[in-house]
Formats: sequence, structure tokens, C-alpha cells
Amino acid sequence: MNKVKTDVVVLGAGPGGYAAAFYAADLGLNVVLVEKEPALGGVCLNRGCIPSKALLHATDVYHSGQQASDMGIQFGKATLDLDQLRTWKNGIVDRLGGGVRQLAATRNVTVIAGRGYFEGSQLLRVETESGQQFIDYDKAIIATGSRPAMPRAFDLGSPRVMTSTEALDIQQIPDSLLVIGGGYIGMELGIVYARMGTSVSVVEATEQLLSGADPDLVRPVEKMAERMFSSIQKSVKVKEMATKSKKIEVVLDDKGTLSTHAFDSVLVSVGRAPNTDALGLENTDVKCDEKGYINVHMYQQTDDPNILAIGDCAGGLLLAHKASKEARIAVEALTGRQPTTEFTVPAVVFTDPELAWVGLTEVEAKASKKAIKVAKFPWTASGRAMTLGRTDGMTKLIVEPDTHRVLGVGIVGPHAGDLISEAAMAIEMQATVEDIAHIVHPHPTLSESMLEAAEVFLGHCTHVASAR
Repeated sequence: MNKVKTDVVVLGAGPGGYAAAFYAADLGLNVVLVEKEPALGGVCLNRGCIPSKALLHATDVYHSGQQASDMGIQFGKATLDLDQLRTWKNGIVDRLGGGVRQLAATRNVTVIAGRGYFEGSQLLRVETESGQQFIDYDKAIIATGSRPAMPRAFDLGSPRVMTSTEALDIQQIPDSLLVIGGGYIGMELGIVYARMGTSVSVVEATEQLLSGADPDLVRPVEKMAERMFSSIQKSVKVKEMATKSKKIEVVLDDKGTLSTHAFDSVLVSVGRAPNTDALGLENTDVKCDEKGYINVHMYQQTDDPNILAIGDCAGGLLLAHKASKEARIAVEALTGRQPTTEFTVPAVVFTDPELAWVGLTEVEAKASKKAIKVAKFPWTASGRAMTLGRTDGMTKLIVEPDTHRVLGVGIVGPHAGDLISEAAMAIEMQATVEDIAHIVHPHPTLSESMLEAAEVFLGHCTHVASAR
């Protein structure tokens, strides 16, 4: 038997997996990192976060150039070279993936390319191109991530029906595209295609786009999307879908009223499923819930004392930065430390405008009947937002009435994803609105909106008339 002995084996080399492997190596452990895909970095780097943000930026440049005449700037007619765009996007992915591989080599982390299968609680079999490799380990960390969900009714076996994986490859620009699901993936990719000239329609089964965020923060995103997309339909479900000639024929159910539409392509964006099947978990004491997510307890520990799980496969928020944080918790736990398990996770949607929130939302507070006060600073009063031509944003604070402690923050507007980290730190450090108001923020910046929102709460905001 071709067997390797190691302290830790990490299954999956995404942002959780490679972070765990590198941290364990930094702490002096022998580490083996197993990845079934040729490239390291997982879905986030190869088929998710990074390529989608590259395309969002590129298409924003393309779209902005067409809108620059309002500022007195005239360009010739912009053209889009799809092959060059794809090459540029793939180049970013390749460079980042190569960097991860180099970091693994620098840390002496052994990388094995192959599909891992648990033969027992301390034995992993890896199917590689050169044959079977057995890894005898002390502890294992499962970080196998998730994949786009494809309901059986939508799986027509046609290249015209895409998940986010195929949509990011952009083999062609369809004349019309139906996006099923108004979550962050559907909305982001819908924007990419709309900017390239596709007629985009969105259907969402619930009453709100981008569920999880407060409706008042979603409103500017939806307003912009209404201008960019051909249609947005909420509380509408897809009843049937079939190929017809060179189109995808879709039957929509709007509260019992059926209508039939034809599209060149369909993007199915209805959630994700954990990659926990075919791992041999039945040969361990690891348990999963009814959806296939691995049950984890304190310090990311599974029901098997030798195996931990992090990231998407362990459920909860399916976010890369959450997986990276859980990686550190898991590694510290298996090295005998007692890591802090309470942490604040910001959520960011890279729509136009961007939307970000962290901590308690207003909707959550109302649902739990928690007493809060809300302070909002509209970006119509922001000089920096005005210079960007983007005054449709807002910064919102959720505050505990008695203590004035900041419990949650929501931001909608350009660079909201960059601005939200200050809010996350404020919540983590249990800051009050007085603390935020005391901090001098540079002018003119969008970050000032945090200061101004705090001053709105206190009743003396410089750029907003007091309601008191």
C-alpha cells in the first residue's frame, strides 16, 4: 500500500482549505492538502468570487464609457472583444492560483491532486492519475465547499441552461437571458450580461430580491436593476422549462396565472449544495443534516473526534471569508488552543450599487422583537458621492437604545464592500455611536457616511437637518 503519514490532511483547497493548510504548517505541523481540481483556490478563485468580480469590473468600464458624455467626456463607440475579455479574466485566475501553489511550496505543504475518500476515521484514500495514494493522518479538516444547485426540472442537458460556472465562462453573449433567482449570484451575473447588451429578465420566487438584507437597502439596487434589466418579477415561480428549437421555453407561474416565454439562455441561480457526497463519510463518525451539510460543534469539530469541517460544506453562511475564519478556529483547536468562536461576518453583494451589511438587521430585530433605534445617512448629502455621480446610496446604523452600542450596519452604494469593514470592527469592539462620531474621518470620502450616520442618531449631523 502506497501510504503517507502526516499530522493533518486537508481535503479541499479553496479559501477555507488552503488557509487551514497554511496556518497548520505555520504552526509547525506536517500538512497534506488534497484537491481534486487541477487548480488550487476552489470555487471562489476559479469559478466564483474572483472571475465574477473581474467581469463586473470589466463590464462596468465598458458601460461607464458609454455613459461618460454627461461629464463632458466623449469616446468613440465602445466595442467588446469577448475572447480577449475571457483571456484577461482567466489570466487573473491563473496568476492567483499559481500564487496559492507557490505559497504551499514555500510552506512545505504537500499538495496531492486527486479525489479523496475516507476509508476510516484516520485513513484517506486519494484517487490520483498515477494510482491510489493512502494518507494516514492524525487529524483531518474537510473543506470541500459547495456547488451550484440544479433542480432536476431545470436540468435539460442543454448548454443554453447555465449555472454560474458556465455563465462565468461567457462563450457567447445571448440576445435574451432569464435569470432564475434574485439572490446575489443571479443579480451580479445578470448585471454582467445586461452591460454586455443582453436583454435580462429576472424571476424571484419570494417577495424580495437579495433576501437577508433590509428592504430599504435593497431598494436602490432594485431601482438600478429596473433600468438595466428588461423585467424583474417577484413572487413568481418557474413551473416548466423545455427546449424548443434554439430557445428555452419557460412557463412562469404568477400567483396562479401562467404565461409562456422564450429565451436564448437561462441562468439557474437558486442556491448551492454541499460537496459532501461520495467522500466516504459513512466510514467515519461524521454526520450530516438532511441537506447534506456536515454537522459541526464547538471549534468546527464533527461527530468524529479526528475530523473537523469548515466552510460551505459545514453550512451556515456560504462565504469565502467565513470559511477562512473557520480555518483558523479549526487549526487552533486541533493544536490545543482555545480559539474565540464568536465572530462578526459581513455580507457583500457586488451589484450596482454595491450592498453590504453586518451584524443585526432591522428585519431580524423586528422578528425577534428586540428594541432598536435606526439612523440613516442618505448619500444625497455626501459630497464625495455627488462627485461620483452616485447619490443613490445610504449608510444605516442599527443601535441599542439604552447603551447606544452599534448592533448592525448596512451600506448601499459604490465601494460598500470596502466600507463595511469599519462597521464590522465597530460591532466586534462593541463601539457606540459616540465612539464612531468621535473618530475623525477624512473628507471628502464615502467613509464619512459612517460618521454622519452616527451624528444623525445623536441629532447633530452637519449635512442633514436634525429631526429634533
